Amino acid sequence: MKVAVLTGGGDCPGLNAVIRSIVRKGVQTYGFDFIGVRDGWLGLLQGAVMPLDIAGVRGILPRGGTILGSSRTNPFKHDNGLQRVRDTLAAHDVDALIVIGGEDTLGVATELNAQGVPLVGVPKTIDNDVSGTDYTFGFNTAVGVATEAIDRLHTTAESHMRTLVVEVMGRHSGWIALHAGIAGGANVILIPERPFDIDQVCEQVTSRFKINYAPIVVVAEGAVPKEGQMILKDRSLDEFGHVRLSGIGEWLAQEISERTGKEARTTVLGHIQRGGTPSPFDRWLATRYGLHAVDAVKDRDFGVMVALRGTRIVRIPLADATAENKLVDPSLYDEFEVFFG
Repeated sequence: MKVAVLTGGGDCPGLNAVIRSIVRKGVQTYGFDFIGVRDGWLGLLQGAVMPLDIAGVRGILPRGGTILGSSRTNPFKHDNGLQRVRDTLAAHDVDALIVIGGEDTLGVATELNAQGVPLVGVPKTIDNDVSGTDYTFGFNTAVGVATEAIDRLHTTAESHMRTLVVEVMGRHSGWIALHAGIAGGANVILIPERPFDIDQVCEQVTSRFKINYAPIVVVAEGAVPKEGQMILKDRSLDEFGHVRLSGIGEWLAQEISERTGKEARTTVLGHIQRGGTPSPFDRWLATRYGLHAVDAVKDRDFGVMVALRGTRIVRIPLADATAENKLVDPSLYDEFEVFFG
């Protein structure tokens, strides 16, 4: 059997670990042949592929990013996209495709599978917002990066007695903001699932200054104020119809400064959360996902995504995994209300 491997959407730590385990088990256990698709779905549109073998994946376990490249290409937004994908797979005698990606990449995979393309999905995103799995790889590393940044910002905030606003990633869900904010001792945590009241935020900030404490505000990029619109610096859209988020942190800092009379500054972590070497947990999880994805191909169990449930890796229908985003449960957010008002 010949298998193609594709990484799509935003890069994240652990992608190379998945590729490595797919190839190693596929070759050594099942005798599969592999090719890698360059730059996500764009590679299938352009016929851009590369050979993948054990020698080619040696040493990539700790590397961030993806050796295959990635893009935010949506093949259904291109002329004859479906047929061009089919033509590339046929030209290289591909029997099955393993797709590693987040909500958008796996959404395309779901539609392609419905059109008869045999494939298996692997969930990756630092946002941890893919349904059906407890965790996506990349999330643990991103939380570690964000937590370290918050730890460092505490000392400079205290030195100048100013509010520091930390903007983290999270378009639809606040998993990074909640986990890193709690771990880093933030005083205010704002997530997309719960629109916030700017007056209450300022009250919390003021209360901290009254006890001679410099507050830290952690906000997910997709958070919005009550009865307001999403704060954006750039309203252009990508091929999946998403705006390029950023701006809520700067808006918050300005509002806090004006309403409290205390200086506030913003730190936008941005792509720092995506880069660098994956954490041990993400290497472990990514490796397990790859091993089980190859097993699904061997079983010809297509149209599924491998997922973590507790400590077990299971298979779930791709359609279920991509039907909606996995959001922060309000009860989980409320558990920590004592810490941030």
